[in-house]
Amino acid sequence: MGARTVLVTGASRGIGRSVAAYLANRGYSVVGLARTAPKGAFDGVFRTADLSDADATRDVLAGIVDEFEIDVLVNNAGIAPLGTIEEVTPETLQHLMSVNVRAPYQCMQAVLPGMRQRGFGRIINIGSRAALGKHGRSAYAVTKGGIAAATRTWAIETGPDGITVNCVAPGPIATEMFEDGNPVGSDSRNAIEAAIPVGRIGQPEEVASAVAFFAGEDAGFCTGQVLYICGGLSIGSAPL
Repeated sequence: MGARTVLVTGASRGIGRSVAAYLANRGYSVVGLARTAPKGAFDGVFRTADLSDADATRDVLAGIVDEFEIDVLVNNAGIAPLGTIEEVTPETLQHLMSVNVRAPYQCMQAVLPGMRQRGFGRIINIGSRAALGKHGRSAYAVTKGGIAAATRTWAIETGPDGITVNCVAPGPIATEMFEDGNPVGSDSRNAIEAAIPVGRIGQPEEVASAVAFFAGEDAGFCTGQVLYICGGLSIGSAPL
């Protein structure tokens, strides 16, 4: 069996960039997709498209599946604006649903025919611990809860064809965006760390390692699952 090919959305920075590098280092051929190209060298080929635009998403995916046999899909791209229930506008909710839910559907639909034909596929959706409830994530939590639900249903629909679908749900992770909003020593960061049982913020590579497990050849009997990479922050919360 030759090297598997993985498509990672939102691969220009943060968790997506780390996932792409982690899998490339383990022998995967990586195709990255995001609205903007990454800074510096990328561990694979890269395509750009605004995933909030359904037509642009459709066109770039058509080109990708025409050029590459995608064995693994990592639906990582997402946006997470703050907002309580009173602050969420219809436009904000529609934008979040478009990027965080509609785009993963389009990605899944694009790669699924090839996976079915080859009898192998691994889909890893990036969810969030916020789906269990988090102040100020009123709209974001809805989209990530939807992704967790879709994971279960997609797993049922694709399992007979050798395709698994799982969800990795991170807690606080030291991405560029997190570090900008919660610098070391800040009150917000101290409060977050105090609530995490392991007492620290997670690293993007720790999320990538969970993705790599689900992407592996030996993970074929694990499907429809949500794995929280959160330092224990989800302990005591109802499963979703």
